[in-house]
Amino acid sequence: MLFPLQVTVTMTPPIFLTIYVCGFLFAASIRLWYTQEYRRKMKEIKWKPALDTWLVYLPALGFFIIPAIYILTPFLAAADYTLPVWAGWAGAALFAAALLLLWRSHADLGANFTPVAVVQEGQRLVTTGVYRYIRHPMYAAHFLWAFAQPLLLWNWIAGFALLITFIPLYYIRVPVEEGVLAGRFGKDYQEYMERTGRIVPKFGQARNR
Repeated sequence: MLFPLQVTVTMTPPIFLTIYVCGFLFAASIRLWYTQEYRRKMKEIKWKPALDTWLVYLPALGFFIIPAIYILTPFLAAADYTLPVWAGWAGAALFAAALLLLWRSHADLGANFTPVAVVQEGQRLVTTGVYRYIRHPMYAAHFLWAFAQPLLLWNWIAGFALLITFIPLYYIRVPVEEGVLAGRFGKDYQEYMERTGRIVPKFGQARNR
């Protein structure tokens, strides 16, 4: 069995491994549910992902592949560390916040979701829901996940894998996305940028609009 095995090969308590796996499955279900329409459209036009698209999936190494190796095998056990149990529960709370924000960002974006830095036909600028306060709540959710991961997976490699793989994507991709959106929506997007933060709200500004 998966979790009894882990007691012998990792210092992470089984409860936190369970929380991580369940959270990952929940996040995957969110993504699959809210991207059904996008995937249907792309299948209809026989769209093939460009290099820009594959960059989006780089963090999969950090939140899926490396953690899976850690949980399912003893190969990374030499890099384990220990934390007080309360730190694991703090990580669980942070992970829950990340999943909540991930869900809301998909729900509020709806059919306007696209993994590529292009504006599709019929796409509108979403400035409601969580997008009223921050422009990139999905990225914010992944940062919360990245901070929670080392509290749930007590391993120097698996714990910090998402943070290491996500930061380069964030700094490369976000300016490109914002340039594309500014080019398409013009003044509306410029005003939106002025009253919102990228991943942290500009407190007081959004409620004044």
